[in-house]
Amino acid sequence: MTGCSVKLEGVRHVFPNGVIALAAMDLEVAAGEFLAILGPSGCGKSTLLRIVAGLERPSAGRVVVGENRTKHGVAYVFQDAHLLPWRTVLNNAALPLELQGVERARRNEVAAEVLAKVGLGDALDRYPAQLSGGMRMRVSLARAMVTEPALLLLDEPFAALDEITRQRLDEQLRELWRARGMTVIFVTHSTGEAVFLAERAVVMSPRPGRIVADHRISLPAARTGELRATAEFAQQTRSIYEALDRGAA
Repeated sequence: MTGCSVKLEGVRHVFPNGVIALAAMDLEVAAGEFLAILGPSGCGKSTLLRIVAGLERPSAGRVVVGENRTKHGVAYVFQDAHLLPWRTVLNNAALPLELQGVERARRNEVAAEVLAKVGLGDALDRYPAQLSGGMRMRVSLARAMVTEPALLLLDEPFAALDEITRQRLDEQLRELWRARGMTVIFVTHSTGEAVFLAERAVVMSPRPGRIVADHRISLPAARTGELRATAEFAQQTRSIYEALDRGAA
């Protein structure tokens, strides 16, 4: 499965109260690319992600998503896991396939495979109330992955987690991306998370949001926790931090 390209052409968004969330914005994301979007709170990162997902219409401009979107679709992971409390881990993860009409045995098989890849192979029969915050986000990620989306959108999904859990989930997400070849757009406030996960990072200005930096991340494709202690990682993180600082000036 391969990802789909995403192209924003003059995308601008104004809230009903007249606040300009996004200035006219052009952005291209290649098929199979992992892009991180950073910027200060309120700069329009989440609004931009919702527009790409088709959950919100821009006030001006257009979004063009490649052909694989039609075949494989788009998956969205929110800041909160939004699990159904009366369904088990397996049934929560299998929900998108159930809604597509996939028969029970097949959807359970696929969901169990993806849950195993995010470290929940032994928790299939548990309920959300029995899970830690990190485990609930793993279920949410698995639920997004079961349909093999061409485009995966994530809006600060690990922000509320402790640092160790967050880093482990970053590693799992990175490996899932390398294995699946989907296009990923990941919104985060963390420069370190952006550098570890992405191939490219876009920095946005304070509202009205506009792109002030587009940084290619030059690190090995295979990334483990040890990478965070290297000089190369620190250099890449510093470059993005400086772009954020310049954009806020």
